[in-house]
Order: sequence, then structure tokens, then C-alpha cells
Amino acid sequence: MFEGALLAIYTVPSAGEPAVEHSTIAAKAGCGLEGDRFATDVAKHTRGYTKIRAVSLIEEETVAALARDHAIAVTPIELRRNLLTRGVPLNHLVGRRFRIGEVLLEGTELCEPCQYLADRLGRPVLKPLLHRGGLRAAILGSGTLAVGATIRPA
Repeated sequence: MFEGALLAIYTVPSAGEPAVEHSTIAAKAGCGLEGDRFATDVAKHTRGYTKIRAVSLIEEETVAALARDHAIAVTPIELRRNLLTRGVPLNHLVGRRFRIGEVLLEGTELCEPCQYLADRLGRPVLKPLLHRGGLRAAILGSGTLAVGATIRPA
């Protein structure tokens, strides 16, 4: 069992654009976060993928470990994940349902780092983020996500 917190919400309106921070956002079942590139053009971003990736999450603890263990300082928004969490074992949520406030989600796969992210950051994050790059999840129940919401198993 765990009980964690949602610390930040980010969206990227279109590929290559900078991420935008929100205090609240609409989460749409079967789609994604309102205004995020994965919600606005689901078909374009799912070609070749076998898992749903409507939303991505990363642990605040991972951001801290990058700085502490690898001397790589990044801000959470630079990592281009949608939701920053604290106290949530994201790797253990693949195939499991959980709630962030009123919104029901299900972990679909680990969100491994990619060369695009490393190139964009200009820092060697591929190895340090391997198996620590976060979680992709499906949104099963629509609602509003808000910074400070509790994250818990469903």
C-alpha cells in the first residue's frame, strides 16, 4: 500500500514545444489531458505502440536521484512527463489501477528514456533514467486532476 501526492501537472501542446505547467487540468477517459499533444492527436502518437500512453508520470525522487547520484541537474518540467509524483512506486503500477484524486488510471508500461529527451536536455540521462523514467498510464475515468491530490491504489 502507498499514499502519495501529485506535485505538478505539465502538458506539451505540440511536439517540440516547451511544456506548460498547470495547477488543475481535465483528464479525459480514453484520451488524455486536455490540451496535451497526446490527447489532441491520439492516432498520430499511438502508431507503432501496443500500449496506451495517454498520460506519463515521473517520481520526484527520480529527479532528486539524478542530481544526487549522477550530478545531472534537471527541473521536472524538462523531463517532459505529464505528472510529477511523490511517494508513489510507479514501476509497481504497470498493469495496476490507481487513483489520483477522483481520476481512475491504469499503468500500461514503463516510460523509458529516449534519445530525443537526452538530445533535448543536452545531458547524459539515458542510463541514469533506465527503468526510472516513469510510467505511462491510461485514463479510465474522467475528472479533474489538481496539484496536491492524493495518489493511492484503486
